[in-house]
Amino acid sequence: MQNEVFATANILQPCQPETMSPIMSAQNDKISPDSPYVDMPTGDPSLPEGWLEVVSMDMEAKGIARKPDGKVVFIDGALPTELVTANVHRKKNNWEAASLFAIHRESSQRVTPGCPHAGLHEGACGGCKMQHLHINAQVAVKQRVLEDNLWHLGKVKAETMMRPIEGPTWGYRYRARLSVRYVIKKGKVLVGFHERKSRYIADMETCKVLPPHIDAMLMPMRALVASMDAREQLPQIEVACGDHVTALLLRHMVPLTEADQQRLRDFAAAHNVQWWLQPKGPETVHKMEEGGTELSYSLPDFGIHMPFKPTDFTQVNPHINRVLVTRALRLLDVQKHERVIDWFCGLGNFTLPLATQAREVLGIEGSDTLVQRSLDNYAANNAQRSEDNPLAPTTFVGRNLFNMTPALLMADGNAEKWLIDPPREGAFALCQALADIHQIRTGAKQTGVPTEAQPDVLPPLPEGHENWQFPQRIVYVSCGPATLARDTGLLVNQAGYRCVQAGVVNMFPHTAHVESMAVFERVN
Repeated sequence: MQNEVFATANILQPCQPETMSPIMSAQNDKISPDSPYVDMPTGDPSLPEGWLEVVSMDMEAKGIARKPDGKVVFIDGALPTELVTANVHRKKNNWEAASLFAIHRESSQRVTPGCPHAGLHEGACGGCKMQHLHINAQVAVKQRVLEDNLWHLGKVKAETMMRPIEGPTWGYRYRARLSVRYVIKKGKVLVGFHERKSRYIADMETCKVLPPHIDAMLMPMRALVASMDAREQLPQIEVACGDHVTALLLRHMVPLTEADQQRLRDFAAAHNVQWWLQPKGPETVHKMEEGGTELSYSLPDFGIHMPFKPTDFTQVNPHINRVLVTRALRLLDVQKHERVIDWFCGLGNFTLPLATQAREVLGIEGSDTLVQRSLDNYAANNAQRSEDNPLAPTTFVGRNLFNMTPALLMADGNAEKWLIDPPREGAFALCQALADIHQIRTGAKQTGVPTEAQPDVLPPLPEGHENWQFPQRIVYVSCGPATLARDTGLLVNQAGYRCVQAGVVNMFPHTAHVESMAVFERVN
């Protein structure tokens, strides 16, 4: 029997995804006889008292077991196939939350975490929840999370599950928000992520998911902050690594003294970084010293160069981002005569590569700041191209995409292909507008003014709607499997599309975060 959680694991065999136990939804508060948990086997009454057999995992990387009385137990640190005992710390009528106490039969997929701060011990970092699970099994779990969400939430099964997109498993996190605190009682500065389920900052000396040069900088950052006059008023340092320079964005609550500014300059020179400062809101962010190397990343498959600021949204994992963009455009299969719309276009991460392939591109984004940045990036990239190979004419528009209607959607004109890359909230309004148009055209829903007798009627479509055509193919890139599943249900069950392919993107190894992609084709 092993009493130490996250102990040294057995020699691993390659994970067989098809043998993994089903992955259940994380909607713990909604467990009911109608939920997917009803399909789970009841706990084995022949086991010693208090022992639990873990049969699956949820979306937060908790093992799921069931007691002989049928109650579901979510266990931090437990893995499928294991026999465990656990300390229960929360009870509801039909489920309990617990932490792993002892392992009586260990999973062949359990490994020793690569970081000393990962685990369930006091003060453990809350940044990575899956380091105790073999990386191949992590990907299999995420793939099953996607499949489970598509079926249970969207009532859809993809016709083909794509091979997962994978990349480096350590040193991949090129974007990070590090909390900073000068702890008077301890007489030292802490720089890092928060402890598990805590508002306190973990006392971490290393972080293996950060790039090696940032990992090596954690202790020098502590020393730097400890030496500064404003050390009690520096709550945060954001890390943004570009292809050629690393930017550190310092949030400071009081003006920096000249001595503190010199300390920052000395640190920058010693560690080859670029300081940005934020004295108040996001609009106050500025480079400490003008000039220097431009913060940027590249998409070499398309000859695109993307400048950005530390506060701009860019993908955390640049290695995966390059593969993601390439695969998304290959799946979209844009032709030279086609017009494409990139919804939630951001800086133009997909828009500019699309402009190397399409006849015309429209990028739509909710942030006016990012719209301007996209325009600047488009102009800079087009200026670097030859006259006989320019980017396609591209327009960027700012609009609230969480408030879409069929009329607004049609006003953007016809496009043969769409790319959708929304935030975690998904693209419900956009997909609903598409579904409404389909429902009206097929006669499934009527138009008019809603009444008590007919509450479900929809507003009439705008004049000239007959000329508007549905996109023939949609590629949807998602950072939330539940919202992707919801939107997939709309597209397939109400908007006239097939979900021809879906798969996961392991953008965040060792975490429970699931990035995914789905491809939809119009049903003729």
